[in-house]
Amino acid sequence: MLNNLEGAASPNIPRPPPSAEKQKENQATTDNAAQCSVTSIYRANIADLYRKVTATWCKSLVNHSFTINVENPSDDQNHCTCKIDLRAWQFWGKKGLKSLEVDGKRVDIYWDFRQAKFSSSPEPCSDYYVAIVSEEEVALVLGDMKIDAFKRTKKRPSLIDPTLMCKKEHICGKKLFCSKAKLGEGKQENDIMIENSLSGPDDPEMWVSIDGTAVIRIMNLHWRFRGNEIFTVNKTPVQIFWDVHDWLYNSSGSSHGLFIFTPGAPDSSAHCDSEAKNCINGDDGSNIYDSPRESKSIPKFCYVLYAWKTE
Repeated sequence: MLNNLEGAASPNIPRPPPSAEKQKENQATTDNAAQCSVTSIYRANIADLYRKVTATWCKSLVNHSFTINVENPSDDQNHCTCKIDLRAWQFWGKKGLKSLEVDGKRVDIYWDFRQAKFSSSPEPCSDYYVAIVSEEEVALVLGDMKIDAFKRTKKRPSLIDPTLMCKKEHICGKKLFCSKAKLGEGKQENDIMIENSLSGPDDPEMWVSIDGTAVIRIMNLHWRFRGNEIFTVNKTPVQIFWDVHDWLYNSSGSSHGLFIFTPGAPDSSAHCDSEAKNCINGDDGSNIYDSPRESKSIPKFCYVLYAWKTE
């Protein structure tokens, strides 16, 4: 799927960001589209092992939910799962606690979505928390209300910080796709915008903008529907892979383009291809179930975006 194409740094392209009217028109298409989702995969110290914790936010015209899954290496078919209904009228379930058993040990999940604020994404943008407690420690906290989470759980933060391994997102649009992910240094997520022009007399092309600045422009997509390049965000090199073959040649009602962003110094192209595919599968290529005292490797983060084009 991903070719071993040679990446090259690209200068900023003077492309103005889309107008508010254009974004509103694109959002109207998104509102009528199929289910959108955001999945974040973490590595956290739970029950004395590093485990994958998968947090998934899903939203469609009729449903809105959050699911958190803690993998269990001793029983690969039965992971520990907690699902929460986030629909507006489900007020009573927006603050709660659920206890799970992971390898014979108790794990508590606390959440509070009563004041959560949402934008166009299924994931809240502020005023919420989800906390996982294991072995008298808060192993992972999602959301911006961390102080409230620690007060409620009455537990100390884990001495071993969790690691965000991968973020995957499915979004829908027509010509414009907007999302957020942390690509550069600092704690804030970066605004990602992908715009395409596939119809008309000119050759098809697309632009990728970060925080309102176009960083790459891919022209003649009939020949460059797959590829990779490198750009810089806050002095951090970021490698992007793209595959928009289905945008151009899929005759069905909807089709998706695939974009993979990998921050950090680029490795060899073969290694990057392997790492990108592992990221899509949620696998960092290492034994994630190592004891925290024994494991020294830190998985490399990547952001995977599925951009579903609707007519």
